[in-house]
Amino acid sequence: MKIFPLITSFLYVSLALSSANRPNIIFIKTDDQRYDSLSMTGHPVTKTPHLDQLAKEGAFFDQAVITSPICGPSRANTFTGQWERKNQIGFSRFLGNDMKAQAFDQSWLMLLRNHGYTTGYIGKNHVNIGTGSNKNYLSNNLDFAYIKKGHIGFYLSRYKQFNNLKQQTQVEGLLEATEAFLDPSQHEYFYANADESIQDFLKQRDPEKPFALSINFNLPHAASISGMGKRKSDATLYKTLYDDQLDRFSIPNGFPNLPEPLPKDVFQRAELMSYYQYETKEDLLDTKVKMARANTAIDHFVGTLRDHLKRTGIADRTIIIFASDHGLLLGEKGLGGKTFLYEESIRIPLIIYIPHLDDIHRGKRHQHLVVGQDIPATILELCGHTVPISYQGRSLMPIIHNTQPQWRDEVFLENLFTKQGYPRMEAIRTQEWKYIRYFSKKHDRDLYLPRQSVMTNEQPIHEELYNLTKDPGEHINLAENPSYSHILDQYRTQCKFSVSTLAQ
Repeated sequence: MKIFPLITSFLYVSLALSSANRPNIIFIKTDDQRYDSLSMTGHPVTKTPHLDQLAKEGAFFDQAVITSPICGPSRANTFTGQWERKNQIGFSRFLGNDMKAQAFDQSWLMLLRNHGYTTGYIGKNHVNIGTGSNKNYLSNNLDFAYIKKGHIGFYLSRYKQFNNLKQQTQVEGLLEATEAFLDPSQHEYFYANADESIQDFLKQRDPEKPFALSINFNLPHAASISGMGKRKSDATLYKTLYDDQLDRFSIPNGFPNLPEPLPKDVFQRAELMSYYQYETKEDLLDTKVKMARANTAIDHFVGTLRDHLKRTGIADRTIIIFASDHGLLLGEKGLGGKTFLYEESIRIPLIIYIPHLDDIHRGKRHQHLVVGQDIPATILELCGHTVPISYQGRSLMPIIHNTQPQWRDEVFLENLFTKQGYPRMEAIRTQEWKYIRYFSKKHDRDLYLPRQSVMTNEQPIHEELYNLTKDPGEHINLAENPSYSHILDQYRTQCKFSVSTLAQ
């Protein structure tokens, strides 16, 4: 992987620094939302007019990928601006390798707080931050922390910290909390009725200061959609939306009778979490319909949020960034779940909306290979803050401003999560090719081994090579085709080089 120095868009930074009102930041992150989940990216059913409009007024990244496509590591990478191989923060719920306070101090939220911003975090957190007696480091060091650790169900009334909400469905409840952060004078009940356990973490926003807010949904994750539409009080959206278009949802050819896609010493489908095992077409269709409803609800959230920003007079100085933590396999190759380094898992929708972006740059769909680690560097540049040298991601502003930057031409991908049947994997992805190598699970079950292929010469037990231009669905493995041996050798070498370079 080519590592380039961080490039700063000095024009925008100088404008931000000279302005009396530095831009506000709202970063919206969803969970398990695929790249192709939007109307604009080709979903045959789901309507997302507000997200489509946000992209038309901003910048959309068609080749945005997550390098560690699983909840905790993906979020840790966005906090640190680093690949997992560098920060070595895995799925802490299982592994106990929490993010240290010093690492979180370099996150975009903490750096902006020290830069005079009011900071907020709403919704799901899947990264334990702080160690020992300092486990609540995230809540203790932000101004507004309305957080549930781990998964959040569809109904927020299950959790005492959310009992001050009038709306109890996830999207609507988190919208209510967002509006309470943005406009505290109109939501005095929210603060007055907050549970005692979180009252100290809900400081009201100073309207004279810029703010940086991270909003984190657990939807459309399967753990959140199971209860959807079961209460009489639920909106029609959650009960019957898209029921008249069930025949338009795509089901992979041959499903559910697709063969196991990988050797048994690499992976066995029966080990997957139960909610990622789709036994019948009906099971898969039910999941797809509920996810489509959730994605439409999130789209409504974006539309309502933008209306609120306009109504309160801060829309013209508020940047909105929208992304998912990773994608999800929905029956492709007979698989469900994430962590696999196939396109369905790694690609995400990524939108960056900047109010005062020149018209010439609006509505562009960029094809550069960008990663989740680029988001914090972009946020910091937009806010006039220096990007730490520890960040391995790069600001996307040169792409947005069309300055033809020297950019990466390949991305290193990895999965180090070895529970729930998932294999250890590493990959190189370019615009044209993807190489994936898998390691034996014989000696690595339930272990976290970020140094394994860096410090040893461990050999993969299975390899895949796909031509993404001719085979975007990754159906034809060319690794054993002698005609492609020179390409296979090239990416074997590149993969070893990348993992060593990024670990430094």
